[in-house]
Amino acid sequence: LLQYYLLLSLRGISCQSSRMAGGAMVNAVGGKDYPGKLTLFVLFTSFIAATGGLIFGYDIGISGGVTSMDPFLEKFFPEVFRKKQMADKSNQYCKYDNQLLQTFTSSLYLAALVASFFAATVTRVLGRKWSMFGGGLTFLIGAALNGAAENVTMLIIGRILLGVGIGFANQSVPVYLSEMAPARLRGMLNIGFQLMITIGILTAELINYGTNKIKGGHGWRISLALAAVPAGIITLGGMFLPDTPNSLLERGHADEAWRMLRRIRGTEDIGEEYADLVAASEEARQVKHPWRNILKRRYRAQLTMAVMIPFFQQLTGINVINFYAPVLFDTLGFGNDASLVSAIITGLTMVLASLVSMFTVDRLGRRIGFLQGGVQMIVCQVVIGTLIAVRFGTSGIGEIPRGYGVAVVVFICAYVAGFAWSWGALGWLVPSEIFPLEIRPAGQSINVSVNMLFTFVIAQAFLTMLCHLKFGLFYFLAGWVVIMTVFVALFLPETKNVPIEDMILVWKSHWFWGNFITDDDIRVGVQMAPRKTANA
Repeated sequence: LLQYYLLLSLRGISCQSSRMAGGAMVNAVGGKDYPGKLTLFVLFTSFIAATGGLIFGYDIGISGGVTSMDPFLEKFFPEVFRKKQMADKSNQYCKYDNQLLQTFTSSLYLAALVASFFAATVTRVLGRKWSMFGGGLTFLIGAALNGAAENVTMLIIGRILLGVGIGFANQSVPVYLSEMAPARLRGMLNIGFQLMITIGILTAELINYGTNKIKGGHGWRISLALAAVPAGIITLGGMFLPDTPNSLLERGHADEAWRMLRRIRGTEDIGEEYADLVAASEEARQVKHPWRNILKRRYRAQLTMAVMIPFFQQLTGINVINFYAPVLFDTLGFGNDASLVSAIITGLTMVLASLVSMFTVDRLGRRIGFLQGGVQMIVCQVVIGTLIAVRFGTSGIGEIPRGYGVAVVVFICAYVAGFAWSWGALGWLVPSEIFPLEIRPAGQSINVSVNMLFTFVIAQAFLTMLCHLKFGLFYFLAGWVVIMTVFVALFLPETKNVPIEDMILVWKSHWFWGNFITDDDIRVGVQMAPRKTANA
């Protein structure tokens, strides 16, 4: 009931009209309502493009599972294997603390960081679809190397190739989805990417559970090699997907862009939307150096969000669960099979919560999701840290009874759900919808690279932090969620139902970001008239 009251209160606040911008009243939750409908063509292409999230999710889920499998540890990380066998009588917090093991997980994200900058050029010059194709193909090669690995070097090289694939896919897929979707349904279609990430995680955890039971100790090879399946889907999809009208105009294919816009909107009445896209394209064409342009004062809000949203997303601590769920549950004394089952439960929770977000984000808005999810995560992390502290203290020696273990899993699931319908879904949606065309590839590359940088940091440092901070790690992460929730409340305006090319009006009307935008910065062609509200 308290959460429901909070949702209603926040919705009332977010629907208030903002101050005058350039002589016109702009509603933060409104925008032009272009003619058109959600066509089967858009649904199909968005589904295929969103499968780019499968490769990201599958890798997140698979890496934590194989690093808890004894045959894998014995072959590649014998020191960790020995510590694990002795852990029953020693510090549970530290039994997986090994820099080389963490490098196996984290090397992928460092490669993705670098690749995202190259992906920006490919996305702008060749189009969104070829960036997806290149990402899928590289991921396919990496999966083959990992499945056939005979030493740590092969593992790391394979992980680097996987990272390149993820860097390209994560750079192009969210932008593709946002550009194909009608403005009023952009949130739902874009969250398809996050939904596919969660399905990838759940699928990987189910596969890990099955392969862990294979006799002969080769189950980990199957787990790693099956990453080729989602890679094959996005590779084939990238070959046959159409490009977006925005990308076609950006590359000078005006007639093709008109035909594509008419097809995806399912109507002949596309003149107004097409004119806005052309105006944005003309402005983008004048920008020769998007990386330099994004530093200009009028883009300060977008640049800040491109850095802070992915930074905060990683400091929610979700990848503590995603990367190392089986390892974490095993550390807490659940046992190998039980830890994999618990990881499957959290994976299923994330999928269901992503579905909730998909069907509510365009009705309730982005801010409500961020704020409600933030409060839920704070409460859960404090409770989880306290439950672990009671059983293990600072020594790390102890046991978790069955009923107590169920309570830990329940609160972890509640935390995962809070993340999935807030920072999980919206952390990819909002950055993909706020950039004007002239800096969109550069802005999305910054978003992906910051995300990958701090994913790398968390992956590389988590097991060591768990060893040293112990249960306090969860309090540490809860503190960061408090900070990011306050940041959203103060600095993130509502962006639902606003066409991407009109998004500058949202920033102009904001109490803080409006100070960085002059009336001259608002491009010609945007009508400075009151916008149709979401409830109109």
